Amino acid sequence: MALAALRSVVASVRKNGLRGTLREAKENGLLSALLDGNLMETKLHTIGATLVGTDSVGNKYWEKTIDTQFGRHRWVEYADYKNYNASAVPPEWHGWLHYITDHTPEQLEGLKPKYALPHKENMSGCGDGMIYHSKGHALNPNKRDWKRYEAWQPQAEIK
Repeated sequence: MALAALRSVVASVRKNGLRGTLREAKENGLLSALLDGNLMETKLHTIGATLVGTDSVGNKYWEKTIDTQFGRHRWVEYADYKNYNASAVPPEWHGWLHYITDHTPEQLEGLKPKYALPHKENMSGCGDGMIYHSKGHALNPNKRDWKRYEAWQPQAEIK
């Protein structure tokens, strides 16, 4: 992976020159991604890749077929890179990402059923009010009353 990224950087420097490569890196947010490892890996991987499309949320879908292992040559760059979630990918793009189809949603637009609803991200587990806790869990606001039974206390003998 690192060797392929280095090759991509060298190819970009040959093509655009050092200034052009740095300008492109700044425009793509590569310099601001130095602190986030996942974002940095994505940004390095996009060098030399082609932008296939974007969805309604703003996620970018990339493909790189040269010097990349099959099965890892399609990926998504989430619009909300600080709070990304796999359910933010619409079903049309999910099919393209997972090699179910080679056609992008723009190519399949005519096949979309009229009754289809717009995609909505799954919000399970987001925020304290959305997390499920069982009845006995310590963080459940409606805790179970475990004092249904009282412990048996032996009576003192009466003489």
